[in-house]
Amino acid sequence: MSEKEGEGCVRKRRTDSAQMLEAERRDANPPSAVISAFKVFQQELDTKHDKYERLVKISRDVTIESKRTIFLLHRVTSVPNMEDVLAEADVKLDCVQQKIGQIAEELKGEDLFQFHKAFTAGIQEYVEAASFQHFIRHRTLISLEEINARLVFIRDCEADTKDDTGRQASPVLTFQVTPTDYLLGVADLTGELMRMCISSVGNGDMDTPFQLGSFLREIHDGFSYIGNTGPYEVSKKLHTLRQSLAKVEDACYTLRVRGSEIPKHMLADVFTSRAAIMDPDEGVA
Repeated sequence: MSEKEGEGCVRKRRTDSAQMLEAERRDANPPSAVISAFKVFQQELDTKHDKYERLVKISRDVTIESKRTIFLLHRVTSVPNMEDVLAEADVKLDCVQQKIGQIAEELKGEDLFQFHKAFTAGIQEYVEAASFQHFIRHRTLISLEEINARLVFIRDCEADTKDDTGRQASPVLTFQVTPTDYLLGVADLTGELMRMCISSVGNGDMDTPFQLGSFLREIHDGFSYIGNTGPYEVSKKLHTLRQSLAKVEDACYTLRVRGSEIPKHMLADVFTSRAAIMDPDEGVA
Protein backbone atom coordinates (compact mmCIF):
# COMPACT_ATOMS: atom_id res chain seq x y z
CA MET A 1 0.00 0.00 0.00
CA SER A 2 1.36 3.39 -0.99
CA GLU A 3 1.91 6.25 1.42
CA LYS A 4 -1.01 8.29 -0.06
CA GLU A 5 -3.41 5.36 0.30
CA GLY A 6 -2.34 4.93 3.91
CA GLU A 7 -3.01 8.59 4.68
CA GLY A 8 -6.44 8.32 3.03
CA CYS A 9 -7.41 5.34 5.20
CA VAL A 10 -6.29 7.14 8.36
CA ARG A 11 -8.26 10.25 7.40
CA LYS A 12 -11.40 8.19 6.70
CA ARG A 13 -11.12 6.42 10.09
CA ARG A 14 -10.78 9.79 11.83
CA THR A 15 -13.89 11.12 10.04
CA ASP A 16 -15.92 8.03 10.95
CA SER A 17 -14.79 8.32 14.57
CA ALA A 18 -15.77 11.99 14.71
CA GLN A 19 -19.24 11.20 13.32
CA MET A 20 -19.73 8.42 15.86
CA LEU A 21 -18.70 10.71 18.70
CA GLU A 22 -21.12 13.39 17.49
CA ALA A 23 -23.95 10.86 17.32
CA GLU A 24 -23.17 9.63 20.84
CA ARG A 25 -23.09 13.23 22.08
CA ARG A 26 -26.52 13.88 20.59
CA ASP A 27 -27.93 10.77 22.17
CA ALA A 28 -26.43 11.67 25.56
CA ASN A 29 -27.67 15.28 25.36
CA PRO A 30 -31.23 15.34 23.94
CA PRO A 31 -32.62 18.75 22.81
CA SER A 32 -33.66 20.98 25.66
CA ALA A 33 -37.24 22.04 26.28
CA VAL A 34 -36.45 25.52 24.96
CA ILE A 35 -35.13 24.19 21.66
CA SER A 36 -38.13 21.88 21.34
CA ALA A 37 -40.48 24.79 21.95
CA PHE A 38 -38.73 26.91 19.34
CA LYS A 39 -39.04 24.10 16.79
CA VAL A 40 -42.78 24.11 17.42
CA PHE A 41 -42.84 27.88 16.92
CA GLN A 42 -40.85 27.48 13.71
CA GLN A 43 -43.40 25.02 12.37
CA GLU A 44 -46.31 27.29 13.29
CA LEU A 45 -44.68 30.30 11.62
CA ASP A 46 -43.86 28.31 8.47
CA THR A 47 -47.49 27.16 8.30
CA LYS A 48 -48.78 30.72 8.67
CA HIS A 49 -46.35 32.06 6.07
CA ASP A 50 -47.42 29.38 3.60
CA LYS A 51 -51.08 30.20 4.22
CA TYR A 52 -50.37 33.92 3.79
CA GLU A 53 -48.71 33.31 0.42
CA ARG A 54 -51.62 31.16 -0.76
CA LEU A 55 -54.04 33.95 0.22
CA VAL A 56 -51.96 36.51 -1.69
CA LYS A 57 -52.15 34.37 -4.83
CA ILE A 58 -55.91 33.86 -4.53
CA SER A 59 -56.41 37.59 -3.88
CA ARG A 60 -54.42 38.37 -7.02
CA ASP A 61 -56.76 36.14 -9.04
CA VAL A 62 -59.80 37.84 -7.47
CA THR A 63 -58.39 41.26 -8.39
CA ILE A 64 -57.71 40.28 -12.01
CA GLU A 65 -61.14 38.73 -12.59
CA SER A 66 -62.91 41.64 -10.87
CA LYS A 67 -61.10 44.14 -13.11
CA ARG A 68 -62.11 42.15 -16.17
CA THR A 69 -65.71 42.27 -14.97
CA ILE A 70 -65.51 46.05 -14.59
CA PHE A 71 -64.07 46.44 -18.10
CA LEU A 72 -66.92 44.29 -19.41
CA LEU A 73 -69.55 46.36 -17.59
CA HIS A 74 -68.30 49.55 -19.23
CA ARG A 75 -69.61 48.14 -22.50
CA VAL A 76 -73.22 48.73 -21.40
CA THR A 77 -73.01 52.31 -22.68
CA SER A 78 -72.25 51.18 -26.24
CA VAL A 79 -74.28 47.98 -26.81
CA PRO A 80 -77.95 47.79 -27.84
CA ASN A 81 -78.86 45.06 -25.33
CA MET A 82 -77.59 45.78 -21.82
CA GLU A 83 -78.88 42.50 -20.38
CA ASP A 84 -76.44 40.42 -22.43
CA VAL A 85 -73.51 42.25 -20.85
CA LEU A 86 -75.02 41.96 -17.35
CA ALA A 87 -75.61 38.22 -17.82
CA GLU A 88 -71.98 37.74 -18.84
CA ALA A 89 -70.91 39.81 -15.83
CA ASP A 90 -73.00 37.51 -13.59
CA VAL A 91 -70.99 34.52 -14.80
CA LYS A 92 -67.68 36.30 -14.17
CA LEU A 93 -68.74 37.39 -10.69
CA ASP A 94 -69.78 33.82 -9.86
CA CYS A 95 -66.22 32.72 -10.69
CA VAL A 96 -64.84 35.50 -8.48
CA GLN A 97 -67.09 34.41 -5.63
CA GLN A 98 -65.78 30.86 -5.92
CA LYS A 99 -62.26 32.27 -5.53
CA ILE A 100 -63.40 34.10 -2.40
CA GLY A 101 -64.76 30.75 -1.21
CA GLN A 102 -61.17 29.48 -1.36
CA ILE A 103 -60.15 32.40 0.86
CA ALA A 104 -62.91 31.48 3.30
CA GLU A 105 -61.64 27.88 3.33
CA GLU A 106 -58.10 29.05 4.11
CA LEU A 107 -59.37 31.28 6.93
CA LYS A 108 -61.44 28.54 8.57
CA GLY A 109 -60.50 28.51 12.24
CA GLU A 110 -58.04 31.40 11.83
CA ASP A 111 -58.08 35.00 13.00
CA LEU A 112 -59.17 36.97 9.91
CA PHE A 113 -57.17 40.05 10.84
CA GLN A 114 -53.90 38.10 11.00
CA PHE A 115 -54.18 37.56 7.24
CA HIS A 116 -56.31 40.57 6.27
CA LYS A 117 -53.51 42.38 4.45
CA ALA A 118 -53.01 39.37 2.17
CA PHE A 119 -56.47 39.53 0.59
CA THR A 120 -57.91 43.00 1.25
CA ALA A 121 -56.98 44.33 -2.22
CA GLY A 122 -58.89 41.53 -3.94
CA ILE A 123 -61.96 41.97 -1.74
CA GLN A 124 -62.04 45.73 -2.39
CA GLU A 125 -61.88 45.08 -6.14
CA TYR A 126 -64.71 42.55 -5.86
CA VAL A 127 -66.88 45.03 -3.94
CA GLU A 128 -66.18 47.61 -6.66
CA ALA A 129 -67.22 45.19 -9.43
CA ALA A 130 -70.31 43.90 -7.61
CA SER A 131 -71.50 47.40 -6.68
CA PHE A 132 -70.90 48.64 -10.25
CA GLN A 133 -73.03 45.86 -11.68
CA HIS A 134 -75.73 46.44 -9.04
CA PHE A 135 -75.86 50.15 -9.86
CA ILE A 136 -76.18 49.53 -13.61
CA ARG A 137 -79.05 47.12 -13.01
CA HIS A 138 -80.91 48.87 -10.15
CA ARG A 139 -79.50 52.42 -10.02
CA THR A 140 -78.90 52.00 -6.27
CA LEU A 141 -75.93 51.23 -4.03
CA ILE A 142 -75.54 47.64 -2.92
CA SER A 143 -75.42 47.23 0.86
CA LEU A 144 -72.81 45.40 2.90
CA GLU A 145 -75.47 42.86 3.90
CA GLU A 146 -76.23 42.10 0.25
CA ILE A 147 -72.52 41.69 -0.48
CA ASN A 148 -72.10 39.22 2.38
CA ALA A 149 -75.27 37.34 1.42
CA ARG A 150 -73.60 36.44 -1.88
CA LEU A 151 -70.56 34.99 -0.11
CA VAL A 152 -72.21 31.92 1.41
CA PHE A 153 -70.81 28.62 0.13
CA ILE A 154 -72.09 25.06 0.39
CA ARG A 155 -69.37 22.46 0.82
CA ASP A 156 -69.32 19.16 -1.02
CA CYS A 157 -71.15 16.66 1.19
CA GLU A 158 -68.87 13.84 0.07
CA ALA A 159 -65.79 15.69 1.31
CA ASP A 160 -64.44 15.27 4.81
CA THR A 161 -65.96 18.16 6.74
CA LYS A 162 -64.71 17.38 10.23
CA ASP A 163 -63.20 20.20 12.25
CA ASP A 164 -60.04 20.14 14.37
CA THR A 165 -61.88 18.55 17.30
CA GLY A 166 -63.12 15.64 15.19
CA ARG A 167 -66.74 16.80 15.16
CA GLN A 168 -68.70 17.10 11.96
CA ALA A 169 -68.26 20.65 10.64
CA SER A 170 -71.08 22.70 9.17
CA PRO A 171 -71.54 22.20 5.40
CA VAL A 172 -72.09 25.96 5.05
CA LEU A 173 -69.03 28.21 4.75
CA THR A 174 -69.31 32.00 4.86
CA PHE A 175 -67.05 34.95 4.23
CA GLN A 176 -67.75 38.33 5.82
CA VAL A 177 -66.48 41.47 4.08
CA THR A 178 -65.28 43.98 6.67
CA PRO A 179 -66.93 47.44 6.75
CA THR A 180 -63.59 49.06 5.86
CA ASP A 181 -63.14 46.90 2.74
CA TYR A 182 -66.73 47.68 1.75
CA LEU A 183 -66.21 51.43 2.10
CA LEU A 184 -62.93 51.34 0.18
CA GLY A 185 -64.60 49.38 -2.62
CA VAL A 186 -67.46 51.90 -2.81
CA ALA A 187 -64.95 54.76 -2.89
CA ASP A 188 -63.26 53.13 -5.90
CA LEU A 189 -66.69 52.70 -7.51
CA THR A 190 -66.99 56.47 -7.89
CA GLY A 191 -64.11 56.50 -10.37
CA GLU A 192 -65.86 53.90 -12.55
CA LEU A 193 -69.08 55.91 -12.42
CA MET A 194 -67.19 58.99 -13.59
CA ARG A 195 -65.82 57.03 -16.57
CA MET A 196 -69.31 55.72 -17.28
CA CYS A 197 -70.57 59.31 -17.34
CA ILE A 198 -68.05 60.33 -20.01
CA SER A 199 -68.76 57.20 -22.08
CA SER A 200 -72.50 57.79 -21.88
CA VAL A 201 -72.17 61.32 -23.22
CA GLY A 202 -69.93 60.10 -26.03
CA ASN A 203 -72.70 57.68 -27.06
CA GLY A 204 -75.40 60.37 -27.03
CA ASP A 205 -76.94 59.50 -23.65
CA MET A 206 -77.76 62.82 -21.98
CA ASP A 207 -79.76 61.44 -19.03
CA THR A 208 -77.22 59.13 -17.38
CA PRO A 209 -74.77 61.91 -16.40
CA PHE A 210 -77.46 63.66 -14.33
CA GLN A 211 -78.42 60.36 -12.65
CA LEU A 212 -74.79 59.70 -11.87
CA GLY A 213 -74.29 63.22 -10.53
CA SER A 214 -77.16 62.83 -8.07
CA PHE A 215 -75.97 59.37 -7.00
CA LEU A 216 -72.37 60.51 -6.47
CA ARG A 217 -73.51 63.45 -4.36
CA GLU A 218 -75.36 61.03 -2.06
CA ILE A 219 -72.23 58.87 -1.73
CA HIS A 220 -70.12 61.95 -1.03
CA ASP A 221 -72.55 63.09 1.67
CA GLY A 222 -72.36 59.65 3.27
CA PHE A 223 -68.55 59.70 3.32
CA SER A 224 -68.63 63.24 4.71
CA TYR A 225 -70.40 61.92 7.81
CA ILE A 226 -67.44 59.61 8.40
CA GLY A 227 -64.85 62.34 7.78
CA ASN A 228 -61.58 61.92 9.64
CA THR A 229 -63.15 59.74 12.34
CA GLY A 230 -63.06 56.60 10.19
CA PRO A 231 -60.14 54.41 9.14
CA TYR A 232 -57.18 56.21 7.62
CA GLU A 233 -57.57 54.44 4.25
CA VAL A 234 -61.17 55.67 3.92
CA SER A 235 -60.37 59.33 4.60
CA LYS A 236 -57.42 59.03 2.22
CA LYS A 237 -59.74 58.10 -0.68
CA LEU A 238 -62.16 60.94 0.02
CA HIS A 239 -60.03 63.30 -2.08
CA THR A 240 -60.33 61.05 -5.17
CA LEU A 241 -64.07 60.71 -4.57
CA ARG A 242 -64.43 64.49 -4.58
CA GLN A 243 -62.51 64.72 -7.83
CA SER A 244 -64.78 62.16 -9.51
CA LEU A 245 -67.84 64.07 -8.32
CA ALA A 246 -66.38 67.35 -9.58
CA LYS A 247 -65.78 65.88 -13.04
CA VAL A 248 -69.33 64.54 -13.28
CA GLU A 249 -70.81 67.83 -12.09
CA ASP A 250 -68.65 69.66 -14.62
CA ALA A 251 -70.02 67.37 -17.36
CA CYS A 252 -73.59 68.03 -16.23
CA TYR A 253 -72.97 71.78 -16.18
CA THR A 254 -71.55 71.67 -19.71
CA LEU A 255 -74.51 69.64 -20.95
CA ARG A 256 -77.02 71.99 -19.35
CA VAL A 257 -75.38 75.26 -20.40
CA ARG A 258 -73.57 74.45 -23.63
CA GLY A 259 -75.10 71.16 -24.70
CA SER A 260 -76.96 72.70 -27.61
CA GLU A 261 -73.83 74.46 -28.89
CA ILE A 262 -71.52 71.40 -29.04
CA PRO A 263 -72.22 68.49 -31.46
CA LYS A 264 -72.96 65.26 -29.61
CA HIS A 265 -70.04 63.40 -31.17
CA MET A 266 -67.65 66.04 -29.76
CA LEU A 267 -69.00 66.20 -26.21
CA ALA A 268 -66.89 63.29 -24.94
CA ASP A 269 -63.70 64.94 -26.28
CA VAL A 270 -64.64 68.21 -24.58
CA PHE A 271 -65.18 66.48 -21.21
CA THR A 272 -61.97 64.46 -21.54
CA SER A 273 -59.92 67.59 -22.17
CA ARG A 274 -61.57 69.41 -19.27
CA ALA A 275 -60.92 66.41 -17.00
CA ALA A 276 -57.25 66.42 -17.99
CA ILE A 277 -56.98 69.97 -16.66
CA MET A 278 -58.29 68.80 -13.29
CA ASP A 279 -56.02 65.72 -13.10
CA PRO A 280 -52.73 67.33 -11.88
CA ASP A 281 -54.08 67.42 -8.32
CA GLU A 282 -55.20 63.79 -8.47
CA GLY A 283 -53.60 61.54 -5.92
CA VAL A 284 -52.88 64.29 -3.39
CA ALA A 285 -53.99 62.99 -0.02
